[in-house]
Amino acid sequence: MSSVKIQPIKKFSKRLKCMPDKSITHRAVMFNAAAEGTGEVRGILLGEDCLSTADCMRRMGAQIDIKGDTAFIKGAGGFKSAELYCGNSGTTMRLLCGLLASQNGEWALSGDESLSRRPMNRVIVPLSQMGAKIASHNGRAPLSVTGGRLKAIDYVMPVASAQVKSAVLLAALGADGITTVTECEPTRDHTEIMLGCMGAELARRGKTIKLRGGQKLHGASIQVAGDISSAAFPLVCGLMTGGTVCVENAGLNPTRTGILEIFEQIGAEYDIENVKTCGGEKTGTLTVRGLGHGRGFKIDRQMLPRLVDEIPVLAVLACVLGGESVITGAEELRVKESDRIAATLSLVRSFGGCAEETESGMIISPVGKLKGGCVFNPCGDHRMAMAAGVAAAASENGATVENCECADVSYPGFWEMLNGR
Repeated sequence: MSSVKIQPIKKFSKRLKCMPDKSITHRAVMFNAAAEGTGEVRGILLGEDCLSTADCMRRMGAQIDIKGDTAFIKGAGGFKSAELYCGNSGTTMRLLCGLLASQNGEWALSGDESLSRRPMNRVIVPLSQMGAKIASHNGRAPLSVTGGRLKAIDYVMPVASAQVKSAVLLAALGADGITTVTECEPTRDHTEIMLGCMGAELARRGKTIKLRGGQKLHGASIQVAGDISSAAFPLVCGLMTGGTVCVENAGLNPTRTGILEIFEQIGAEYDIENVKTCGGEKTGTLTVRGLGHGRGFKIDRQMLPRLVDEIPVLAVLACVLGGESVITGAEELRVKESDRIAATLSLVRSFGGCAEETESGMIISPVGKLKGGCVFNPCGDHRMAMAAGVAAAASENGATVENCECADVSYPGFWEMLNGR
């Protein structure tokens, strides 16, 4: 375990290439490995979570050759039984449950200590309704999946979760009949977009998605869009220090752009150029400059799925705004890589901010400039580590971030970027 000392930055201004999207990389690698034929995934994220997905697919027979930032994939043509280690990746484990539920074989899925604490019943329950055989340890990993024949269901999701939705849709590919999934709130739709690009037919009307079973996926060439969730960290650092940050190839999928709504709420200036669409995903060059009036923001349950990964760094930003910021409907944050409500409160307070916990979120009051001068341990949560780095850079005294290597999960090279290298 290593640590990094971040000194205060007077004005953080940079032009960056956006980190590849973690969610899209997972799906592009996994779906191509499950497809007929060959596929090519360009611009992949070489973070630990996505490499866990690639390793799991290799263990089941897929051929995956990574050269630079491109993965060349030959589908397995039917998965062989295997023991699969998912590391810290909830996406890997939950999506695999759906993908494997209709296959012929048996699989043991395990993960690290953090992943083993995360709830898996949210996918086990609907998949079991389809006929899946999944054994767990009190609703948590390790899991045992025995594939078999599945039937279609009509599933109304009790929580807003793209991972749960994706697991059910993947199982539906191998089920008898037409499966419908109805979301309580729209979540990121990368799975639906990519399934369509790989030959599956599905229909969406409002919050309901329909998918007919018995469909095969076909290998595809996919360019991974940039991850706006990762871009949020340098963008907020620029806002907090009075700089200008430009991020190229930022993903602009409407299910992910809640942070732009926050910028509008606080009066931050931003513009988007060079907009294009590749593989169904919209991208562009996003430039953010100036806090404007800098009033506080409000995030509610309906908005949360569009910026769930950005909450820690937005809480840091809230400390320097001109009014109170309120986050509600955020219970889902308690079951991420850490309890992100508790961890975010600890982060804000460690740096001299003022935050109050509520039943479903938090209230952050402005304090002017953060003081820093602290040592913060993100406890293995990559988003918390990067938010602490931004807080340190924008503080009076800087700070030390322990266990800093966990940022590599979604942003390899984050500390070098922040330190100007």
